[in-house]
Amino acid sequence: MNTSNPLPVLIAPALAACALALFPNMLASNARAQDAGLGAPGGPVTLNINLDKPGVNVSPMLYGLMTEEINHGYDGGLYAELIQNRVFRDDDNNPVHWSLVQDGGGAGTIALDKTQPLNDALPVSLKLDVTQPGTRVGVANDGYWGIPVKPSTTYRASFYAKASAAGGPVTVDIESPDGATVYAKAQVPNITTAWQRYEVPLTTDANAQPTENSRFALSTAASGTLWLDLVSLFPPTYNDQPNGFRPDIMQLLVDMHPKFLRLPGGNYLEGNTIDTRFPWKKTLGPLDHRPGHPGTWKYRSSDGLGLLEYLEWCEDMKAEPVLAVFAGYALNKTTTQPGPALQPFVDEALEEIEYVTGGTETKWGAERAKDGHPAPFHLTYVEIGNEDFFDKSGSYEGRYTQFYNAIKAKYPDLQLIATTQVKSMRPDVLDEHYYLATGDMESMATRYDHFSRSGPKIFDGEWATRRGPWKKATPATPNLGDALADAAWLTGLERNSDLVVMQCYAPLFVNVNPRASQWDIDLIGYDALHSYGSPSYYAQQMFGTHIGDKVVPIDLQNVAMQAKFARKPAKVPQQVPVLYAVATRDSKTGTIFLKVVNTVGTPQDVQINVKGAQEVASQGTSVVLSADNPEETNSINDPTHLVPVTASVSGLGNSFTHTFAPYSVNILQFQAR
Repeated sequence: MNTSNPLPVLIAPALAACALALFPNMLASNARAQDAGLGAPGGPVTLNINLDKPGVNVSPMLYGLMTEEINHGYDGGLYAELIQNRVFRDDDNNPVHWSLVQDGGGAGTIALDKTQPLNDALPVSLKLDVTQPGTRVGVANDGYWGIPVKPSTTYRASFYAKASAAGGPVTVDIESPDGATVYAKAQVPNITTAWQRYEVPLTTDANAQPTENSRFALSTAASGTLWLDLVSLFPPTYNDQPNGFRPDIMQLLVDMHPKFLRLPGGNYLEGNTIDTRFPWKKTLGPLDHRPGHPGTWKYRSSDGLGLLEYLEWCEDMKAEPVLAVFAGYALNKTTTQPGPALQPFVDEALEEIEYVTGGTETKWGAERAKDGHPAPFHLTYVEIGNEDFFDKSGSYEGRYTQFYNAIKAKYPDLQLIATTQVKSMRPDVLDEHYYLATGDMESMATRYDHFSRSGPKIFDGEWATRRGPWKKATPATPNLGDALADAAWLTGLERNSDLVVMQCYAPLFVNVNPRASQWDIDLIGYDALHSYGSPSYYAQQMFGTHIGDKVVPIDLQNVAMQAKFARKPAKVPQQVPVLYAVATRDSKTGTIFLKVVNTVGTPQDVQINVKGAQEVASQGTSVVLSADNPEETNSINDPTHLVPVTASVSGLGNSFTHTFAPYSVNILQFQAR
């Protein structure tokens, strides 16, 4: 690619093969102190929208999502399962997240048991020995930091069980941690001496007070031994899909109108070792055939959200999958060299693509149909590996080429994404990752303005504004200042969307419980009962849902500059503009979408001139995300503190003045012909 752009490419390695730029934002704590560093403009700020000049096409895939299992993004997040450690594999020695229940004189013990497996995929069961019958003896699960209780809600509880002697009943309930309050209850009449699946509905009362301070319990009043496996509890799911998604989080995603989902993620694809890479074949089929696998962020993945669920997730959002395939490199720096040793992974990638796109007459298309989805999925992009700039062996050149040649031979229309530069050939698309401090992210808004268009297309597959080097944010989501820098960066991506074909923020999710998160800052936050979009979420939503099909050239003149310390060691602050802008047009309707970001605490008056239009409507619409202080944000307790506000605007025309609020992300939408 063309590196003549004077701004640096700020990608630096850190922790577990994540591309991080650990440069603290050294802005003064007093937000308004920024304004003291403003450069004096040479005249009134003007913005010319040049409809009389040709503009490039907007990439139809520009705004999308990136996902991986981090911060309990799937288990304990989007994937609606409420039982943590449901197959007793999260710890080799102890049934973590499970506890013994003993009431009314009852006594017993619980332990992992490898001598009574459900099947080869699930080789560990939980053994409950009732040594002294009483009111009840059983087991309880604390969920993902609580079991969410909502009024008038029906949950689906299921489990596999067998008993040392036929008997019962077994009581299933959702209750308070001390068992004193029961929110929903059902009974299974008896348990047989052979493994069998049992399912019961649990319905809460209409007067139940919402809480997450609760647990799930299975108990009996009979003596003997009970073995359990694949214990599951599902609340209502998005579109009532079995094994589905949490509705509130899913709706936040749908409301972004993403065009693609990059899956199954970054480090999660690679695994800490080659043996613990994302095992897509083992994530297919019934849940009792999915063993799960060690994740890359210090907890085990249930793989309840498997490859087909990923694809159905895309389908629910009306988005395309961007499929990342394992390419022979793991996070422990183990590398499979090109040639015969790499070929099994190439073959596996071809099979995975066939599962996604193949007709039912193909081997893996038939497997997809057997799994319940006969129709193939549309696929345009396949990414070869993840962050292979960490592979210092120099093997990626050959590994990418071997994958490229094999995939293109069978699927010539697929666009193949490289995760680092390849010199011997031109990749279709190059994936770049940026995690930058505020000032750096704002300065990167011009990064692609002068790139050569003869090189590969660009996919900014992971990026986010970060406040500092691993400083724990509370909450672990962006504030408005972060969102302003994100939006400034997005103006540059949208302006250059003939080159930048896709982009996605990362990470997407965080369970804000301190024991659940490994990374901040993240786009969407939640706990067991609540969820919210951060200011950066709303900035993304605003940009992605207000866009035309043509970039309109603009001139932004006489904009003041401000000094920002951004990266360390920074001796002299860099100068960055206080305003950023981009415009697109819907060529069918004539609608103009003007996006302006004001990063300072003073209102900005801008003279807007629409050139080349015979007529500009006097009425339009504004959408504004703003606050008095850039540190303001959303949280579990105040989820909609900052949200976009839509209003009608008047006085528009071929030339008009508009005032952009302090610390604001703005959309001006109006008609021009």
